[in-house]
Amino acid sequence: MFRLDGKTAIVTGGGSGIGLATCQLFAQQGARLAVVDLQEAAAQEAAMRITDAGGTAGAFCCDVGRAAEVDATFDRIAETLGGPHILVNNAGIAHVGTIESTSEADFDRLMGVNVKGAFLCAKAAVRHFLAGDGGVIVNMSSIAAVIGVPERLAYSTTKGAVHAMTYSIAVDYMKKNIRCNSIVPARVHTPFVDGFVKKSYPGREEEMLQKLHAYQPIGRMGKPEEVAALALYLCSEEASFITGQAFPIDGGVLVT
Repeated sequence: MFRLDGKTAIVTGGGSGIGLATCQLFAQQGARLAVVDLQEAAAQEAAMRITDAGGTAGAFCCDVGRAAEVDATFDRIAETLGGPHILVNNAGIAHVGTIESTSEADFDRLMGVNVKGAFLCAKAAVRHFLAGDGGVIVNMSSIAAVIGVPERLAYSTTKGAVHAMTYSIAVDYMKKNIRCNSIVPARVHTPFVDGFVKKSYPGREEEMLQKLHAYQPIGRMGKPEEVAALALYLCSEEASFITGQAFPIDGGVLVT
């Protein structure tokens, strides 16, 4: 079950965190991985880990907010790895701030990556899917799209847009063998979280990490591998009857 043999999967933001875990798991399940990341060294390191473990992967440096780069990257992936058949729209950036403390530049920056980036990658993927036999898109949303999270104005706005985009793509292309779903995580313990805490709360790292863990009623943050496992299911044939859905993986946040 949950095999991806013969499939080429594109994972944006694949060089670290949830993206890296997704790349590694998909490769274990037989997929050819296109590791797409703005940080070329991170993409190369991730691809090397996969190939060293016996998988197939290529590293692709790309700014997902630039249409020409996205189109050229997806075409290059098709030429070198085949397909593509799967897109995990995982690349994204965060921001802390209320509407008062969020500048126009901050807002534009998040919209350019989290929303425009997801749009451009999905658009490029659909173009290739339609030329082939269809495909699957998984968008990375957030609980911030469906509940109020303090001081996350810009981030919440972008994830709400990704939420709506998921439904629209699913409706428009379900008759063309293209499925689109989203994953809605609560806080996930990634290197980004560790870096943010270290930068923002020097000397109080352990205290703040405990608060982040405690936010989830289950008592801890999620693991990147847990989110990757849900993405694997949604991209597999076992989920072929599912489209236009948002799947929380939230440690109980949305039920309490």
